[in-house]
Amino acid sequence: MNLNFIFSQTDKRPMYQQIMEQITQRVSIGDWPANTPLPSIRHLATEISVSLITVKRAYLELERDGVIVTQQGKGSWVNASLDLEELQREELKNHVEQAGKLAKALAIPEDELVNMIKKYT
Repeated sequence: MNLNFIFSQTDKRPMYQQIMEQITQRVSIGDWPANTPLPSIRHLATEISVSLITVKRAYLELERDGVIVTQQGKGSWVNASLDLEELQREELKNHVEQAGKLAKALAIPEDELVNMIKKYT
């Protein structure tokens, strides 16, 4: 399992949210399909050099959101009954939001941004 997570020290969001985002992203694009086991909390915390509490919070939130399933003593895995289309739509919305912010910062007109998006659909 590829654990090459990338974190930003300039990101104002808490680390657990960055972990959640990266796991959700991998699930939504199909890198981690249904029933894929996640690394243990301890293993992930060691791999990315954060506290156990941070990873545990991310896993608890992901479980609450229905992205993963956790069973005491058996670990966590990607939820097989996850509404993948809804998750993918949310992921797309996040990317479009970021593209809109970047376009605004670059003073790219809305119609040019729309044309850019149309080019790739």
